[in-house]
Amino acid sequence: MSTLTAVDNLVARPPTTVVTTTAEFKQNKEEWEGLLSDLNERLEEATNEGKPKHIALHRKRGQLPARERIQLLLDEDSPFLELCALAGYGQEDMTVGGSIVAGIGLVSGVLCIVSATVPTLFGGAMNEASVLKSGRIHQIAMENRLPTITLTQSAGANLQQQFRVFHRGGAGFRNQALQSKAQIPSCCVVFGSSTAGGAYQPGMSDYVIMVRKQAQVYLGGPPLVQMATGEITDSESLGGADMHSRVSGVSDQLANDEYDAIRKAREWMANLNWDTKGQLPLRHLTGQYEEPHYDPEELLGIVSANIRLPFDATEVILRLVDGSRFTTFKPNYGGNLVCGWGFIQGIPVGIIANNNVIFTQEANKATQFIQLCNIKNTPLIYLQNITGFMVGKQYEEEGIIKAGSRFINAVSNSEVPAITIVMGASYGAGNYAMSGRAYNPRFLFSWPNSRCSVMGSEQLAGVLDIVMRQGAKRAGVKIDEELAEQRKQLFQLSVEAESDVYYTSARLLDDGIIDPRNTRTVLGYCLNAIYSNKVQGGNIYGVSRM
Repeated sequence: MSTLTAVDNLVARPPTTVVTTTAEFKQNKEEWEGLLSDLNERLEEATNEGKPKHIALHRKRGQLPARERIQLLLDEDSPFLELCALAGYGQEDMTVGGSIVAGIGLVSGVLCIVSATVPTLFGGAMNEASVLKSGRIHQIAMENRLPTITLTQSAGANLQQQFRVFHRGGAGFRNQALQSKAQIPSCCVVFGSSTAGGAYQPGMSDYVIMVRKQAQVYLGGPPLVQMATGEITDSESLGGADMHSRVSGVSDQLANDEYDAIRKAREWMANLNWDTKGQLPLRHLTGQYEEPHYDPEELLGIVSANIRLPFDATEVILRLVDGSRFTTFKPNYGGNLVCGWGFIQGIPVGIIANNNVIFTQEANKATQFIQLCNIKNTPLIYLQNITGFMVGKQYEEEGIIKAGSRFINAVSNSEVPAITIVMGASYGAGNYAMSGRAYNPRFLFSWPNSRCSVMGSEQLAGVLDIVMRQGAKRAGVKIDEELAEQRKQLFQLSVEAESDVYYTSARLLDDGIIDPRNTRTVLGYCLNAIYSNKVQGGNIYGVSRM
């Protein structure tokens, strides 16, 4: 924390209405303890790199586990924002994390994407979750203009999932070509055998480092070569690091061991002379910003673990922004939507947060606010806790569709970067309007209490039950009430399972599940990444029904 700036002194700090001694506050904290314990257990599971005997054998060969490779690569004091840690969680034939560890960290002072295949899990073979996760990581690198370092040791595609991996997996090579064309540097460090599709990872990278007597890169190993051509050869002469460094030229640097390879990767990054296109504010670079005046620990008492219970989004914002200073926009209009400006780690942001369902006023307010943020080149943060837009005859007559369409139009055409945090419900068109995954926010994270679907499970099951009954009435068919109730309950259970945060995170509908108390830190790190590229707004208007 540093001294106040002139700007800080001009910005008001709204008073909090939170009372930490109430029974409700204490109950919320107790419920969150269970949710966070569950989250930590699952994240711990995601750090598993295989059976102990496989890891022991790996080490015996002079090789390091994936997470140790990353730790050695990163700067000593660098945080590491791991992304999509629970990809594939709970899915049959998948590995938690997709056999890839990936995230954002500092290497030789440069903020970059670092990813590593996990060779002690099925030889680092790529499954369906791996393909989806790799695609998302590449998107983050491209949008934010982050250099990439990939630590590779992979058996290529998991052949048992060939249909699910082969077709979409091929896009990974195209992505690398597009990254190189966009002049976003890529380095691949090959630590062990990387075959077939795994061979194209170094082949498509800008710069390649291979470890002597460990790295082997070939399209087909000795058995395949013998079957295809009759040629008999050994792995080292066919595709060893020494051959690729001296004969084929696939390797740009030959490392003596894994430590030397990591040192050479850090040296490569240091020599990039990398300049970001965005300019972070001076107050961020100098550390001249306040920590929140109101304790972020209080978020666990403010927000209920039960998403059906409302909470004041302003109280959340006051525990995220610098000094708990927040300038509200139209505070007396469209009160179910909170809009305003503040700073996070000295970086200016516009914040849009839900207090409840969206009416016409809320939609109009958001549309204007998004326009203002584009004019000011200010990144947007969406804090989702939304059941959707209001329905009913009165609201249709008022033009809720027109207002909602303008809102979604603005979100879709907004050119300033957006970060979305799902901190409760995320249902229906409310998910769209609040920059859900389909609207391409730069980053999207969820709290472990959150749920996302077309609507709540009870409402959705009820709607389908009404439709079924209306259809049966028109057809003159008598309903078997017992069977109808069973079907309704089974469907409701299915919707509840599919809207669960771990279900959606496993399918990469977010970039990770985070502890609410870490939200400010995550936002600050993401904003740093965003400013690696130019931050500029633009015209948000398409054709809109007025």
